[in-house]
Amino acid sequence: MTNSIREVPLSEGFLVIGSNTTENHPVIGSMIMKEVINQGKKLIVVDPREIELSRYADYYFQIKPGTNIAILNGFMHVLIKEGIFNKEYVEKRCEGFEAMAKILEKYNPEFVAEICGIDNPEDIVKAARLMAQLKPMALYYAMGITQFVSGVNGVKSTANLQMLLGNLGIPGGGVNPLRGQNNVQGACDMGALNAVYPAYQPVASEENKEKFEKAWGVSGLPTKPGLTIVEMFNAAVAGNLKAVYEMGENPVMSDPNQHHVIEALEALNFFVVQDIFFTETAQYADVVLPACSFLEKEGTVTNTERRIQPMHRVLPPWGDARDDWWITMQIANRMGAQWDYKKPEDIFEEIRMVTPSYAGITYERVEKELIQWPCPAKDHPGTQYLHKEKFSRGLGLLTGIDYTPPAEETDTDYPVILTTGRILEHFHTGTMTRNSKILDEIVPEGFVEIHPNDAKIYNITDGEVISISSRRGSIRIRARVTDRSKPNVVFIPFHFFEAAANELTIDALDPTCKIPEYKVCSCKIEKIYL
Repeated sequence: MTNSIREVPLSEGFLVIGSNTTENHPVIGSMIMKEVINQGKKLIVVDPREIELSRYADYYFQIKPGTNIAILNGFMHVLIKEGIFNKEYVEKRCEGFEAMAKILEKYNPEFVAEICGIDNPEDIVKAARLMAQLKPMALYYAMGITQFVSGVNGVKSTANLQMLLGNLGIPGGGVNPLRGQNNVQGACDMGALNAVYPAYQPVASEENKEKFEKAWGVSGLPTKPGLTIVEMFNAAVAGNLKAVYEMGENPVMSDPNQHHVIEALEALNFFVVQDIFFTETAQYADVVLPACSFLEKEGTVTNTERRIQPMHRVLPPWGDARDDWWITMQIANRMGAQWDYKKPEDIFEEIRMVTPSYAGITYERVEKELIQWPCPAKDHPGTQYLHKEKFSRGLGLLTGIDYTPPAEETDTDYPVILTTGRILEHFHTGTMTRNSKILDEIVPEGFVEIHPNDAKIYNITDGEVISISSRRGSIRIRARVTDRSKPNVVFIPFHFFEAAANELTIDALDPTCKIPEYKVCSCKIEKIYL
């Protein structure tokens, strides 16, 4: 997030796109709702499903899954055509405007409405005009922007719009991605990505290689980026990857094309799982290492707004469970390392040494202060919002981006669009929430949302078990007849192993960041005749 959660009241309006905020990020979602309902703030929502926030929106665009870039281009087309974008901001702080404007010329409201499946093109014009009036407007998005083969371009499009409106580098504005889990931001900050060291320092850099070899007392660190998780499984099936060590992840449930994931795990020579429960993935492990839950841990987490928060041990570890860092250290030392961390704070001190954005953050400070990185020195207050006076690259780069369709479109064999996501009652792969008796009683099984028109066409009644198939697999799942999605679009939450949505999803990847296209693929609906 370029901005902060506490800035929600400073925004005059909100664009929420690709985020079911009240269900997936309830605290932030409730804050936005409060401003809209109680303070009369303006709200524009773009989402394939009719989410709770759409009920309070001034404009709601129920787009076809995978068409985010087209509608963002449509908004920007209107801003430029009518001359209502922030010209001073663009001239002083941005570059690339002319090239972007040329690409946007064809994205008139009628063209965009046709791509996105919007009934009233004039609403695109009205919403763009409203955005231009909101000083400032905050943009919030989540995995409904990123989980496409065009995910990187979708993110760039959100930045294009906010720069065009002059909403970056100011309080109450910003491009604000809502991270999917409580420490995803922290994990990425620490280098849990295939091509970077901590603080996003590229592995490919010789300078970074030397820096980390010196800091860690090692030699021979690689300069070639590693594989992403889908690439790892492809390599395993091909026989080019022999072992995987998995920590706190459940790829049998969370990764696309479940059959392929299982095939990859079975092809490995050696597979280790480190987790707090015996997950669906752990069933394929050669060794399972019991880790501590968050109540049994010490350390820090970094949340979606770049805020570093302390975590204290509340309960003693259960049974043979151990801290993740301790388990990793023991294995490393048995393989020849000489790590001698006594406690999480020792590791945090190393983090401060090699991670410039964390250099000024200490355990003492996070206990007393609200600190967000970058915080380069102990006397630095942290950074509430990014890009205050200039962008890290100097001028903000406006990029002309064309809409590209999803990797797999509907046809006569698979005529229905499938999209996936989460629901309020369950979290991610259900590792924790489905072990909660109360939550599992509230929503005990998976379901597929199907529009009443489609239910009539396929002769399906609410609550009936039906078959949903894609080119990768087939599941049986209970139908929930609702008009939350458009006709010819079905939605399945991916928390339920018994009807796993990711048995159906496609493992096509964004060519830049290699994220899979979870949010759209083609499928078919079939009634089950007993």
